[in-house]
Amino acid sequence: MTTSTDLLRLQDVSFTLNNIPLLEPVSLTLNPGEFTLLTGPSGSGKSTLLKIIASLQTPTGGKLWFKGEDISQILPETYRQRVSYCFQTPSLFGETVYDNLALPYQIRNKKPDDAKLRDWLKRVNLSEDMLTKRTQELSGGEKQRVALLRNLQFLPDVLLLDEITSALDEENKTNINEIIASLADKERIAVLWVSHDQNEIRHAKHVVTLTRHSQGSAAHESA
Repeated sequence: MTTSTDLLRLQDVSFTLNNIPLLEPVSLTLNPGEFTLLTGPSGSGKSTLLKIIASLQTPTGGKLWFKGEDISQILPETYRQRVSYCFQTPSLFGETVYDNLALPYQIRNKKPDDAKLRDWLKRVNLSEDMLTKRTQELSGGEKQRVALLRNLQFLPDVLLLDEITSALDEENKTNINEIIASLADKERIAVLWVSHDQNEIRHAKHVVTLTRHSQGSAAHESA
């Protein structure tokens, strides 16, 4: 059951391209402190759903509300600071890791907190001197962690994660999973995480499964 106090609410959100349904109507809610896993086979619309929630793609059907307000009425820049999306394939900016981690401060006209940046690097098992490393020299796993940290410099209300540990070994996957679970629990962030990893699924409070049928996708939620 949804209420006007839900942090984020989707009602029959769908997406069709060239008369082909890529995402059949999906309804779900996200609330503070909820860690929700989004699973499903390839082609079921998981990434499409995250992009719609992140206001990076416009749904062809249905509505979304953020704190009771239709997101179409919220300035995209304002909304995206509260609902943050981390891509599976990270897109890094500038020349160095520092350029990327300083970006969230710069768009808010704030001075980067270098001590906080170094602390975050250590938390995700990256060295402090990584700040000056060129992004072109990073491994896939390092890029994924830097991209995630960029999203965590100013904690959002909703954190959308699209298979962000796919390039990590088991130790670092576990570490990232524990960090995200802690943020959901202690900072009351609502997390929606696309993943097929069974360890990540076991940590989730809710699991939403998109299934692919001939006519499109559908969502099924379990605790």
